Amino acid sequence: MTALIDQRCWHHPAREAVVRCPECSRFYCRECVVEHLGRMICAGCVARRQSAAASGKFHAARWSLLASAGFLLAWLIFYYLGVMLARVPSDFFE
Repeated sequence: MTALIDQRCWHHPAREAVVRCPECSRFYCRECVVEHLGRMICAGCVARRQSAAASGKFHAARWSLLASAGFLLAWLIFYYLGVMLARVPSDFFE
């Protein structure tokens, strides 16, 4: 494995690398990395994480709406089934 001091930035070959991104395993200079959740990660990996999280939130919101609609539909079905059974005359059961 090559020492960090011998590495150059992925985007700026003239600059020394100061960190290796734990996500993509590339080396970067100070300008190309940001601190994210206590780790130094390249800007590209942070952007990919955020876009994945945003799409996951939309996906969760869609499932939440679908579950709410399903609950409402089930409630309506059982409500009207109960109303129908309540309207059955009592002499039917004798």
